[in-house]
Order: sequence, then structure tokens, then C-alpha cells
Amino acid sequence: MAAMENYGSLGGKVGQELGVSQWLEITQDQVRQFADAVVDHQFIHVDPDRARAKTSFGGTIAHGFLTLSLLTRASHDILPLLPSRAVAINYGFDKVRFLTPVPVGARIRVRFVLVEFTERGAGEFLAKFDVTVEIENRDRPALVAQWLTLTILQH
Repeated sequence: MAAMENYGSLGGKVGQELGVSQWLEITQDQVRQFADAVVDHQFIHVDPDRARAKTSFGGTIAHGFLTLSLLTRASHDILPLLPSRAVAINYGFDKVRFLTPVPVGARIRVRFVLVEFTERGAGEFLAKFDVTVEIENRDRPALVAQWLTLTILQH
């Protein structure tokens, strides 16, 4: 139960930055695998030569949804561990904006601010985070979002 109690203590951190994840490199192989999974093989993602020649991106870029999906990976660096009997579920987004393309080879990290934290019932916690995906050596973020997660303690 200590891990859930630790998770429950997030309520006292509303309005605070919880932390920043490690840097994550976006590789062409990741982008290709994601393209295969979602059947989006637009050349700006999968053809480095054509993307370099025909766009202002300078090469291939990550899918916006790939960048968004990496929030889960980044959250492991910041959020408290859950007990083995708990599950965390993506509950949705109140807002998502893709602001800057992420070039393949770039590194990103995610900044987490806890906006709301509600205990919905015995062992159920709804959290809302403002997340900002930063691109190394860039002034403008890749994306900003309000991410909702639901954590449920299984009985």
C-alpha cells in the first residue's frame, strides 16, 4: 500500500512542476516502426532523401502521434511507482497542440506539471497534467497537452 499512498500524496502537489524526463532520442527506426503500426508512410516520415530535398524540415520528422505516445515512456521518469495491484489508464486529453516538428535524430524530453488530482472513490485517482515536450536546442516545444490519467487500485 505504500506505493499507492505515495501516489495519493500527489494531491498536495497540484500546481507544481513534478519534474522533467530524461532525454529521448527519436530514431528513424522508431519512426519507421510507428509508420508501419499506424499505416502512415508519408515521405516526410520515412524517406530521408526525399524529405531533405522536398521540404524545409532538412530530413524526416517524427509523427506527431509518435511524439505524443512517448508521454507514457517519459512519465516513468517522473511519476511515483504504483503498487503491483494498480493499473494506470490513459483517460484522454483536454488539449493537444503540435507546435514544432521533431526531426529524426533530435532528442526530446517532457516537463510535467500537475494541474488537478482527484480521488474519485476508494482506490481511484484522476490526474490532469500539463505536459510540454521540449526539443533539445530549440526554443519552441514540439507539443503541449493536458493529459488525463486514471489510476485504479485493483481489489
